[in-house]
Amino acid sequence: MALSVGLLATGALVMGVGGVAGAAPQPSAASVQARLTQLNKKAQTLDQQYDQAQQALASASQQFKLVNQQASRYQAAFNAKRKQVAQIADEAYEQGSLSSPEVLLTSNDPQQILDQASILLELSSSNTDAMTAVIAAAKQLTTAQQEARRTKDARAALASKLAREKKSLEKTIQQQQALLNKLTPAAQAATGPGAQSIGGTDPLPDSTQAEQAVAFAYKQLGCPYVFGGTGPCNSGFDCSGLTQAAWASAGVSIPRTSYEQADLPAVPESELEPGDIMEFDGDGHVGIFVGGGMLIDAPHTGANVEKVAFSGWYQSNFDGAVRP
Repeated sequence: MALSVGLLATGALVMGVGGVAGAAPQPSAASVQARLTQLNKKAQTLDQQYDQAQQALASASQQFKLVNQQASRYQAAFNAKRKQVAQIADEAYEQGSLSSPEVLLTSNDPQQILDQASILLELSSSNTDAMTAVIAAAKQLTTAQQEARRTKDARAALASKLAREKKSLEKTIQQQQALLNKLTPAAQAATGPGAQSIGGTDPLPDSTQAEQAVAFAYKQLGCPYVFGGTGPCNSGFDCSGLTQAAWASAGVSIPRTSYEQADLPAVPESELEPGDIMEFDGDGHVGIFVGGGMLIDAPHTGANVEKVAFSGWYQSNFDGAVRP
């Protein structure tokens, strides 16, 4: 999921070197290249962290929804049982066996019911089952409410973390762009993912799941790169979002991040087949192999999903391939 925005070739000239007399010296081509490479690696890591935080937030939101649904069910059960016990308490009060039923009659707080459990159980031996049931319902509801509060707090913390990850990622991208602005167009080359895009249509049938994944990837050519993106096209993809979506279109679920995808079954380079996921740069970037020495990749911010040759940066930073 690299966010490099196109780096410079070794030995390329920096804009302004030898320019206006007395101006501050411009950094050398080698130093700019080294700094851009560092930023590229940092951006890959940040993009992974962003994806992980996004995934965790989605999971927490789903969990929050489920615990709220559970709490609502327990609330309904508690209300029904509390109404029944309130009637019993009212009768006991009228008979003089309960001096003050107000708490039991008016409280919607299950914890107050639990605090009065001893009174409930003493109301009438003939109503022990009803008393026990309302106490059990109060315990269930209290536990569910506590879980809902914990989940809500966790979700808020994850949302805050996601915002921080995004801010840090955007700062890194701005730093990359500032360095690129120092370069002439001729000085920019592929020391990060992204290359001259190669067009073409899918030459494969779509009878297997791997071929269906490749067909999906071809259909996304030209879609924008968006960090954290999982599609559809108008929402954009990042690199692992594209590979995940491609295999999902074939009915195969794979992990979200490139680091997690690297744990799929390994495939030797000599046995690469269309649909295999290619890992690069410490497993921080992925693309989908489409055959003929080519892959489809969502390379970095400012670029689109493209078909590129397995050469240059891709070949020199290749870590291996996996097969879902």
